[in-house]
Amino acid sequence: MTAEQNRVCPVEKAGSLDSRFRKWLQNPEKILAPYVKKGMTVLDLGCGPGFFAIDMAQMVGEAGRVIASDLQEGMLQKLRNKICGTKLEQRIMLHRCEADRIGLSEKIDFALAFYVIHEIADPRAFFKQLASILNPGGQVLVVEPPFHVSKSAFLQTIHLAREAGFQPGPGPKVAFSKTAILKKQ
Repeated sequence: MTAEQNRVCPVEKAGSLDSRFRKWLQNPEKILAPYVKKGMTVLDLGCGPGFFAIDMAQMVGEAGRVIASDLQEGMLQKLRNKICGTKLEQRIMLHRCEADRIGLSEKIDFALAFYVIHEIADPRAFFKQLASILNPGGQVLVVEPPFHVSKSAFLQTIHLAREAGFQPGPGPKVAFSKTAILKKQ
């Protein structure tokens, strides 16, 4: 296993990412309601088994779209299995990104990076790529776990986002997390 693979939550631990307890602690609808609206195109970066993607798909409605992106095909397969044969299958596009590239050219209105940035080898390049696909006025919600990300590391992440052209502001309160909302200038 390479150092890069060590940084990413393994598919075998997907169950811990998608539990009722987590839904009670980190309710996707409550967290995302100020940002995700009907008709939007939204990106769930590091979507894992779809904990946020499924709620986002309901929030964007029939006219909206969710791009659920993950590095691991196993995570995307778990989400594919959940939505197969449902109305959400039409709203959620599964996208396998690469370790060093988001790999999208489609414009988006909002992106969620929940417990993801600390797993990315080159956050500076990541924020530049994200800025290139985000519509003007679009927003990115960054949420990082305090157990893996120190205050200084989180501030460095926000600094890199600012360098890429984002205006950072305080994010919502999320249990056991550091948050920021980034607006594209």
